[in-house]
Amino acid sequence: MKRALEHLRQDEKLGKIIDEVGLRIPKQHPDVYFTLLRSIVEQQLSLKAAATIWKRFLNLFDDYPHPNNILNHDDDYLKSCGLSYQKVNYIKNIARFAIEKDLSDSYVNALNDDEVLKYLTQIKGVGRWTTEMILMFSMGRKNVFPVDDLVIRKAMISLYGVQSQNQALIQELEAIAEGWMPYRSYACFVLWDWKDGK
Repeated sequence: MKRALEHLRQDEKLGKIIDEVGLRIPKQHPDVYFTLLRSIVEQQLSLKAAATIWKRFLNLFDDYPHPNNILNHDDDYLKSCGLSYQKVNYIKNIARFAIEKDLSDSYVNALNDDEVLKYLTQIKGVGRWTTEMILMFSMGRKNVFPVDDLVIRKAMISLYGVQSQNQALIQELEAIAEGWMPYRSYACFVLWDWKDGK
């Protein structure tokens, strides 16, 4: 962590933010399958609503939402906790993938970041952003840059005075983030905390 901080402080603008909010590395949730389910349930919901629906979802099962248990229930039963039909479909896609392929932590953790992105985005309903969150928060990967994350974009535009738009914006943000390598995830944790406190 000390080495990461020294490296990230070389970016003067980011260094000032680190002085303000520090670097807080979130607790990891190593169960990739479980975290994928949770990320689908919580998508596009406020924190409070997400927590409520996730708790209700878990209560549909005796102990753990095993893939077979999910697939054995009809859509209406799963929807009863407050999910949309679309989210029920995505959750069933994850369960099916876990049975037909492999979502064990040992398998997924053996893949590099690009391989994880390619592997998990095969699941309909699991996009690039969701996979990047899995890499950062479930797998503890240190060098992920979720350029599509709106909070990260806004934070960087504000901090670096970026004025480009569309594809040029993405290229400029990626160029800035290159200077953070190999600790881009850590830089994002700093930016999220900074933006959260504003």
